[in-house]
Amino acid sequence: MTFAFCTVSFKHGVTTVFLPVLAVISLALSTPALALADAQPSFGLDVGWENHYITEGRDNLDKGGIAWAVASVEHNDMVVFAVIGRADQVHYTEWNAGLEYSVSLHDDIDATIGYQRLEFYGDDRASDNEFFSSITYSGIDWLVPAVNYTYATEASGYFVTLSVHSPWEINPQLTLTPYVLQGFDFGYSSEDHDGANHVQFGLEAEHQFSDNLAIVAHISHSIALEDIKQQARVDGQQGSLNETYAGISVSLGF
Repeated sequence: MTFAFCTVSFKHGVTTVFLPVLAVISLALSTPALALADAQPSFGLDVGWENHYITEGRDNLDKGGIAWAVASVEHNDMVVFAVIGRADQVHYTEWNAGLEYSVSLHDDIDATIGYQRLEFYGDDRASDNEFFSSITYSGIDWLVPAVNYTYATEASGYFVTLSVHSPWEINPQLTLTPYVLQGFDFGYSSEDHDGANHVQFGLEAEHQFSDNLAIVAHISHSIALEDIKQQARVDGQQGSLNETYAGISVSLGF
């Protein structure tokens, strides 16, 4: 599951074409599989913490980090999830709920499409709707490229990331995965500039204690590009715009 990034006509054109086309392709290819599938639903619970709340290369909180809890139910190719996040030093709470559908377009190509509702509680009250999708190629074990797309209805903008992950199995329990990604913002995070947003790289580590229990940690560094720099000039923000942050989570499946 994915948790959780021009002109007006171009933005709406991508939204109205890309998402429906991917949905139709996914449903058409998956219909035979859905007819045969009779798997029992599985349940997941993830609890984690990050020392900063960084998204799209920006720190969303004035100070401190954020704790997360995620509950999900998966049946066949559909996942229904609910997320709550709560800041540890400022007044901020976030609720997300949605669903995600996944399909194998090819032996080595997987796609997802989904929707989530977001509710924000802090000094200001806000909400949003997001439609998201992704395509991942897994034909090379040690090099996994992916494209992720998110469209927000309130902002009427979208965010695209191109990423490459390189998983290395150190032993049957421990996997280390360095990664690098490039983000592009088109009215999603800022209105006045479209284009390159940030470059991010980092290292993820997963230790699988059992089939149902794993601990995952990461350290990441984000480098601000022109979209973030332009927004900082407008806001009069001084100092470094780059961000370094880390997090840890425990995943339980049953």
